[in-house]
Amino acid sequence: MMKRLIAVCALIATPLFAQDFSEGSNAKTWNLYAEVPATFEAEVVDILCTVAGDCANACADGRQLGLLRSADNQLVFPNKNRQSSFNGAAYDLHPYCGKTVDVDGLMIEDEDIPGAKNIYLIQFIKEAGAADWEKANKWTKVWAEKHPEAKGKGPWFRRAPRVNAAIEADGYFGQGLSHEDAYALTQ
Repeated sequence: MMKRLIAVCALIATPLFAQDFSEGSNAKTWNLYAEVPATFEAEVVDILCTVAGDCANACADGRQLGLLRSADNQLVFPNKNRQSSFNGAAYDLHPYCGKTVDVDGLMIEDEDIPGAKNIYLIQFIKEAGAADWEKANKWTKVWAEKHPEAKGKGPWFRRAPRVNAAIEADGYFGQGLSHEDAYALTQ
């Protein structure tokens, strides 16, 4: 009897403590562990400013941005955009810094794993109340504009001057080219 009472209380209490943000989401699954579709309204914030009070350069290029969710005032960390190569979301969020937006994507959250809470993979974004969604896929376009010398086919990191210089200097394993001979690596 007591087990049944506890189970009923748990079912009744769940909506009070855990909010479901999946309703209305159009996010594409990545089949990642603990992913859940999530769409919500949030303010785009500079994380260092919000967490540590370091606001002198808030929203400047290179600063990590976050989502302060309106429904529960939780800071959500958008670590990835829509692109398949696990690119960051800062370029997609930057134009909205300090503004309220609607976002749609995948939330990664597992209470049993430290650090796996409020990790977000943003796929769509729009200013709050706007009609049209934008795809969160700006990273490679911005990268290509910053590196016009890296034209060609294939993933960006195969053409990245900094990556290629590091490989040329220290090999694929970063231990020097002599360590690579045993593996006969080719590009």
